[in-house]
Amino acid sequence: MPALARSYTERPVPDGLQAWPGVPDLLRKIYAARGIASEQELDLALARLLDPKLLLNADLAAARLAAAIEGQQRILIVGDFDADGATSTVLLMAALRDFGALNVDFLVPNRFEYGYGLTEKIVDLARTKTPDLIVTVDNGISSINGVALAKTYGIDVVITDHHLPGDRLPAADVIVNPNQPGCSFPSKHLAGVGVSFYLMLALRSFLRDVDYFEEKNIEEPKLVNYLDLVALGTVADVVPLDHNNRILVAAGIRRIRQGLACPGVLELLRVGKRDPERLVASDLAFSAGPRLNAAGRLDDMTIGIECLRAQSLSQAAVFAAELDGMNRERQRIERAMQLDAERLMVGIEAALESAAGPSALVLFEPHWHQGVVGILASRVKEKMDLPVFAFASADDGVLKGSGRSVPGLHLRDTLEIIARQHPDILQRFGGHAMAAGVSLAYEHLATFREAFEQAVRRQRPAASGSVLITDGVLPPELLDLQTARQLREGGPWGQNFTEPLFDGDFDLIDQKIVGERHLKLRVRHPDAPEALDAIAFSIDTKQWPANEVKSVRMAYRLDVNHFRGVERLQLVVEDLIAQ
Repeated sequence: MPALARSYTERPVPDGLQAWPGVPDLLRKIYAARGIASEQELDLALARLLDPKLLLNADLAAARLAAAIEGQQRILIVGDFDADGATSTVLLMAALRDFGALNVDFLVPNRFEYGYGLTEKIVDLARTKTPDLIVTVDNGISSINGVALAKTYGIDVVITDHHLPGDRLPAADVIVNPNQPGCSFPSKHLAGVGVSFYLMLALRSFLRDVDYFEEKNIEEPKLVNYLDLVALGTVADVVPLDHNNRILVAAGIRRIRQGLACPGVLELLRVGKRDPERLVASDLAFSAGPRLNAAGRLDDMTIGIECLRAQSLSQAAVFAAELDGMNRERQRIERAMQLDAERLMVGIEAALESAAGPSALVLFEPHWHQGVVGILASRVKEKMDLPVFAFASADDGVLKGSGRSVPGLHLRDTLEIIARQHPDILQRFGGHAMAAGVSLAYEHLATFREAFEQAVRRQRPAASGSVLITDGVLPPELLDLQTARQLREGGPWGQNFTEPLFDGDFDLIDQKIVGERHLKLRVRHPDAPEALDAIAFSIDTKQWPANEVKSVRMAYRLDVNHFRGVERLQLVVEDLIAQ
């Protein structure tokens, strides 16, 4: 999808940068612009992790799991159908078995048949497995009816989730969620897999205190073994990378680089043509994560879970190849939906230049794939810099929508506002600040579109439109491989801790299309003698290459291109404007 022509503004940097030993000046500026105020916030050692005792009810959930392990009760993990849910499910299954549980199984709903969360349908399906205890991962905080039904069947329920709760909480035996009322856990941004990891930390501490490991002659599980899963799920779920999450992701990346990841993660990286030894967070975000998510988007996340559970590379390779094929099919579907979206938005781009332009977008086509509307919403949001909901048809006249937001607009809270104003139109909704989902009847779509537009306009009256925030102009002496390496290792970068992005004017020396939709460039800084390689992915081939263009303004990231053992500087172009 072609990008809008943008203006660039430099991210503000606080006055009086501190001198942190060993941190280059450029990185100090970048860190300060992202809110880093002390050297301690750059310490990503595991010892800096927040204490599990701070997570409300983690001790109670640990005690219930300990009782289930001691009594060899049947534990059923009910996961979600995305990468966060898959990694959470695999982590809990593996860790509980390491703790000595013998009866652990999982159930992950097919999104097209059962919908999201611990629904009544899922509880009825779960009942066939005769569990004594259901543990939800990455879902459950909104499952009022499902939890109630499970309790009538005599099944205990422990909810672990990270999504924002509604006005009512389910009547579960225990709820572990950093965002529930009364929880003072300092980091509200744990992914579902992060909550699962913290629960296992609490369980290990509980069993240690009651001398369980000595009495059972069991070696204490090394929970660092699961940090590759934590890193993958955290990055793929696009939660903000606060200090605590950066510690978790950095630790997981270290293990993957050392070859200590599970076979499934290694094979997902291999089919995505990423080198585990040189892994950065973006490799998880744009390679392993999408392939894992493809299973839940198009079919059943069971395939993804089995990939991550595989005990050998050869076994994992079979599942990874299947996931890779699913991802290619997802990309095909997505491209077709993007063309539809472009047709729907004819005239919107021009309207954005006026005060009467839209503050938000609600898009729908009857034939759209409900497993791909979230990606479509994300693509349109990136292009238009507006909050977006994209809808697809489900069953019986119901539409299922996925939304993506922009900084400054809390999407889940916006849905809450709409639900209060129009109590009859939203059947289900949930999510968090930047992403949310909603179900409604087709006849309510127009009302939702108007209500969403009004709610966004009240909260964000002056949309930033075509302004792209960068880290400013990079002097030519820093356009080198050393700077690119420093930035690469300066992360992990991700949501709310964005990878450094620079802007500048360049002479355009050469341009050509590679791989169907990517524009390979040779550019030169006006004040430097050497030409530089650059690439713009998924370019609008109707506009580029443009042989008459001899200079460009662009926003770009510095990257290290590693090919046949040789490292070279490469500029990854995020926005390109002909001069």
